Amino acid sequence: METEALWLGLLLTPGLGQRGAQRLITAFETVEAIYAASLTTLEGCGVPAAVAQSIHSGRSAALGAEEAAAAHKAGMTIVAWGDRGYPELLREIYDPPLLLYVHGDKAALDSFGIALVGTRHPTIYGRLMTERLAKELAEWGLTIFSGMARGVDGIGQKACLEAGGRTVAVLGTGVDVIYPAEHRKLAEEIVNSGGALVSEFPLGTAPNAQNFPIRNRVISGLSLGVLVVEGGEHSGSRITARMALEQNREVYAVPGQVTQKQAWLPNALIKQGAKLVTEAGDIVEELPSAVRARLKPPVPPTAVAGDGNGPAGSENHLAVLGILPTDDAAHVDEIVNRLHNKLSAPETLALLFDLELEGKIRQLPGKKYLRVS
Repeated sequence: METEALWLGLLLTPGLGQRGAQRLITAFETVEAIYAASLTTLEGCGVPAAVAQSIHSGRSAALGAEEAAAAHKAGMTIVAWGDRGYPELLREIYDPPLLLYVHGDKAALDSFGIALVGTRHPTIYGRLMTERLAKELAEWGLTIFSGMARGVDGIGQKACLEAGGRTVAVLGTGVDVIYPAEHRKLAEEIVNSGGALVSEFPLGTAPNAQNFPIRNRVISGLSLGVLVVEGGEHSGSRITARMALEQNREVYAVPGQVTQKQAWLPNALIKQGAKLVTEAGDIVEELPSAVRARLKPPVPPTAVAGDGNGPAGSENHLAVLGILPTDDAAHVDEIVNRLHNKLSAPETLALLFDLELEGKIRQLPGKKYLRVS
């Protein structure tokens, strides 16, 4: 029987669990030796009699073979702890997953990357910082590891892809179950762009609440460090940051406004010694020299000076850019007022449309605009 089916059989054996399987691996060294052991020997390793019977009789192996066939049919790859292709950084943590289901390029799991995590309800500032940092990290050639959740996770992974980068989504469901459902298109783009969807949970596993804290150790374990953008006092990102410290990973945090509840976690982490981050370079300079030597600094955009006749040199365009903030959004009426009614609302909207086409500003819901830094 294929080795991956034997690994899957351990995962699917009722009553064994991750820790029980790890005990057997430690005792027998190879997965084949576990299945070849006698009932007495298996029970002597501390596993329940029913578990030992399932393994010895071949029922576990049969379950594994069935799961392997389903995974292959769905285009998934199985990466087991005993495989050479198992991610080296993940192998170092205290309780690495027994195996990983991978949809996409499994090489992405072993690439240099940063975990990007945060609240599901970011402020405008949090959204902008997430997009900016994800884009900059992608331009450096770093992979973004995250959970594809609503909020910071999904925003960061979308921004990474828009910058031409690669990202890996670690799921708290089966790799064939996309959660949240509105991220189905994002999941497809991740796979099609050279990234991967990853899960340690069997196919068909639903988004049970207890799965997400478990998967967080994989997000941090795959990465060189964890970047926290926003999160409250009881945020799941706090768990990820704690796990990162336990795994001897670097922790980075984006400072936030102290009156915002979403800023509690990053500000607390900075107080405790996390690296304060305002740009990707703050992270890159902390990476091991061997990693930095393999990264390519992003090419700065070529500045194009306006000639005074077109939009780039237009006095009105420059005036609008001068009053628009980069960390908040202004309503069109507010912009008109700040221009001292020099332009009418329709004229201002036309000008804003031009600037948006040039990529110099962004429109947010409610006719609000902000300058792209």
